[in-house]
Amino acid sequence: MPWKAISHAIGFDTGRTSVLDAIGAWWERLRRELAAHRTPGYRTVAFTIAVTTLAAKMAKADGVALPIEERAFERVFDIPKGEEENFRRLYDLAAQDIAGFEVYASKIASLLADEPEMLNALLECLFHVAAADGILHPDEDLFLRIVADKFGLSRAEFLSIRAGFINDPCSPYQILGVMPSLSDEDLKLRHRELVREHHPDKLAMTGVPPELRCAATRRLAAINAAYDQIKAERATERQRLGRLNEA
Repeated sequence: MPWKAISHAIGFDTGRTSVLDAIGAWWERLRRELAAHRTPGYRTVAFTIAVTTLAAKMAKADGVALPIEERAFERVFDIPKGEEENFRRLYDLAAQDIAGFEVYASKIASLLADEPEMLNALLECLFHVAAADGILHPDEDLFLRIVADKFGLSRAEFLSIRAGFINDPCSPYQILGVMPSLSDEDLKLRHRELVREHHPDKLAMTGVPPELRCAATRRLAAINAAYDQIKAERATERQRLGRLNEA
C-alpha cells in the first residue's frame, strides 16, 4: 500500500486533530485521482488510510488498543522506513474510539467492489491482527461481523474465515462452509475449490497485493486440517458401523 503523503492527506500538516474530519476531503481527492489516472483502489493513499484506521478502531473495540495488535498490523502491512511516524500518528488518532468504523469499511468495499478476493483477504488480515493477543473479545467479534457485512460477505463466508483464526470448538464443516450431509465426493470437490481460492499463488495471480496475502498460509492450513478431520471422523464412523453389522 502507498504510505507516502499520508501526513498531507489526513491533515497532519495543517493541524487537523480528527481523522474523521478528513473523510470527505480525501474521498473527493480519491474520486478525482481514480477518474484521472485509473489508479487501482488498493494503491491509493485513501485505501491506506482507511485500512489503517479500520484496524486501529478494531483494536479499540474491546476498550483497550494493545501494542501487540499494532505490532501485528505493522508486520502484516510492512510499514516502509521513514513512514513509521506518520503511521503511528494516524493509528493512535484512529484508536481513540471506534466512531465511524462502518464508514471506513464501506469506503473500502467501494474501492474493492470489483475485487472480492481482496475483500476476503483483507478480512483475513483483520482477523490476524485481532487474534494477535490470543483472545477475540466479543466486541471485536461483533466489530468484524459488521465489517464483513459492509464488505458484502455472507454469514457463511464470515464464519468460514473466522474459524480459520479463532480456536473455538467449532465444527470443521463450518470452516469449509458445508453441511455435514455433503457426500464424500462433493466434500472433496469443495476442498479442492477452497484450496484453489486461498492458495497464495492463486491470490497473486488474481492481483491481490502481498500485504493482503499475509494470512493465506494460515487460512489454507485451517482448511486442510478441517478436511483431514472430517475424513478421519467419517472413516472412524464407517469402521464403527461395519463392526456393528458384523456383530
